[in-house]
Amino acid sequence: MAKLSIRDIDLKNKVVFIRVDFNVPLAPGTLEITSDKRIKASLPTIKYALEQGAALILASHLGRPKGKRNPDMTLAPVAKRLAELLAGVKVTMAPDCIGADIPKPAPGEIVLLENLRFHAEEEKNDPAFAQQLATGVEVYINDAFGTAHRAHASTVGMIQFCPVAGAGLLMDKELEYLGKATSNPERPCIAILGGAKVSDKIEVISNLLKFADRLLIGGAMAYTFLKAQSLPTGKSLVEEDKVDLARQLLATAGDKLMLPVDHVVAAEFAAGAPNEVVETIPEGMMGLDIGPKTVAEFSAVIGAAKTIIWNGPMGVFEKPPFDAGTVAVAKAVAGSGAISVVGGGDSEKAVKSAGVADKISHVSTGGGASLEFLSGIELPGVAALNDKK
Repeated sequence: MAKLSIRDIDLKNKVVFIRVDFNVPLAPGTLEITSDKRIKASLPTIKYALEQGAALILASHLGRPKGKRNPDMTLAPVAKRLAELLAGVKVTMAPDCIGADIPKPAPGEIVLLENLRFHAEEEKNDPAFAQQLATGVEVYINDAFGTAHRAHASTVGMIQFCPVAGAGLLMDKELEYLGKATSNPERPCIAILGGAKVSDKIEVISNLLKFADRLLIGGAMAYTFLKAQSLPTGKSLVEEDKVDLARQLLATAGDKLMLPVDHVVAAEFAAGAPNEVVETIPEGMMGLDIGPKTVAEFSAVIGAAKTIIWNGPMGVFEKPPFDAGTVAVAKAVAGSGAISVVGGGDSEKAVKSAGVADKISHVSTGGGASLEFLSGIELPGVAALNDKK
């Protein structure tokens, strides 16, 4: 069911609460923001609401303060950066996220609440805390897809105390791309999965097998599948307790599932370590990337696709030369002309390091949330929003 969008709601002279994702990285000890990407991602929704004449209350968490006030995790640097990005707009930093001291914004102004997780009640989805957050709020908007898989007071609890609740522009885009890719994809639809652990992606694999035409598996999780086929894996990372499960998934998948046919191996995991390409992994060696034959096979399937879902790198791409497989796959996805949805922090880094981020249809802003969406799990922060009539 499609969710109500901010575009469907009258915002003029309304107090609008927007749950944003300002969980930005701060340099230790200096409170300097090292990447403002998440702030910039929220700007279209914020600007739209301001243009419509709304008075804005913005709320976010930052880090893991464990329910206690922590000066190293204040949102004050975010308020400063937001004011710079929205030159001419009054941005006020609130002393807390609840209570009588919260300033009231006028239309065209912004109040940024202090870190929601300074209160343990936020993550506990405490009803009294949720009601306090909703005080005076006339419209609730969730634009924080990255936290939509959490049933917290600011993502779920406070909605029952707000007259209307919809999705922000960023949330809209996430739901549109992920929804189309998983429920009504243009075919052939292929999924590429990488990363270290099968255990992290069991539900994703099971769900993807229901609708994807091919499933390409790389990264360390591939070695658990190779072990399940009784193939040698040397010193490669294998989840021994998941080998039986991998065997079952292989039986279910049939020829839908593609595994690497060659590997870049080394005796140790270190940047620039002596390495070679092999089809059979020798004892004492570990697989650290997919090999050129695998790249060619994967690229041929990718090139014929109309929809591509990608989550996770093909090797330990943070240490060259073991990034070659991931970069090659990123370039193949970018050059395919398919609708491409990339989810998860490592995959995002991969498309950026390959210089092709601008050729990807959609790069998801939520690693955990996009994984749960791809697993077929309903996200509480999305389910709680009002349905479109």
